[in-house]
Amino acid sequence: MKTLPAPHSGPCCGPSSESAPLPPAVVIEPPDAPRADGGAVQIPGGKALVGTRWPHIPDDGEGPLRHKRVAPFRMGATAVTNADFAAFVADTGFETEAERLGWSFVFHTQVAGTVGLTDGVPSLEWWRRVDGAHWRNVDGAGGDAVQDLPFHPAVHVSWNDAQAYACWAGGRLPTEAEWEHAARGGLGDVRFPWGDREPDDTAHFPCNIWQGRFPHDNLGLDGHLFTAPARSYAPNGYGLFNMVGNVWEWTAEPFAVRSLRRAAREKHRARRGYRLLKGGSHLCHKSYCYRYRIAARSGNSPDTTTTHQGFRVVWDS
Repeated sequence: MKTLPAPHSGPCCGPSSESAPLPPAVVIEPPDAPRADGGAVQIPGGKALVGTRWPHIPDDGEGPLRHKRVAPFRMGATAVTNADFAAFVADTGFETEAERLGWSFVFHTQVAGTVGLTDGVPSLEWWRRVDGAHWRNVDGAGGDAVQDLPFHPAVHVSWNDAQAYACWAGGRLPTEAEWEHAARGGLGDVRFPWGDREPDDTAHFPCNIWQGRFPHDNLGLDGHLFTAPARSYAPNGYGLFNMVGNVWEWTAEPFAVRSLRRAAREKHRARRGYRLLKGGSHLCHKSYCYRYRIAARSGNSPDTTTTHQGFRVVWDS
């Protein structure tokens, strides 16, 4: 297996692989007409809200609140599922970066007991480098996510892999403005796709996030310890499922942060070339990673693959 530089922590709960660039797996040609968009919903155009007046993590570039014009577009009602991704692989012979590298990052409680010893990420020991882990073999133990979890989001998918799928589907990854506009579901300046009521660890479970003491005790009170099926919980006003929680979603844009204090600029300098992720994941909790808000942001290197990163596709109307 190819030896890679030691991973380091990213701006959130995810590690970054920082591997040497790989040549394209296969050249994906866009179809004559969009495919794989049967579950897409129409998102109206107009003046989109981006960001927030009340940034919780200013160094991530959450503020200020601003307006951008977006044209109408269609967006997948869910993140791309294992069944969706399997159709793409069957049609193209595509191999993901995790498959070609021979390893991926798996959250420590998801590592199968049969895997054996794994290497942890310095300062993020709950992330383990697992040989053989990839989108179909999620925990590295030889399972088949297409058979076992067909309607769960595809994970262990890099930004480069997501771009290839979107091209094959005749679509693309969303911009940040499109993603936030869609996530708000017509509600305007709200924190979450359902409004402003905060999820809690007792009674209100509108999305798949962590309950308990991170990173060791996930109580699973929302019904899921890891990913939930992509079509879970109530959809937002536009008919979109799991726009926050469950899996982080790659976007088309670089992870760029506007004016910052000097210390923050130094921290972000090492993240040049990172791509923007939105929505948080099942590993988010307010006490550790309060990034399951619409305005929240994160970034990672375009080759990184983990058990909590996925994507969804948009199509121009």
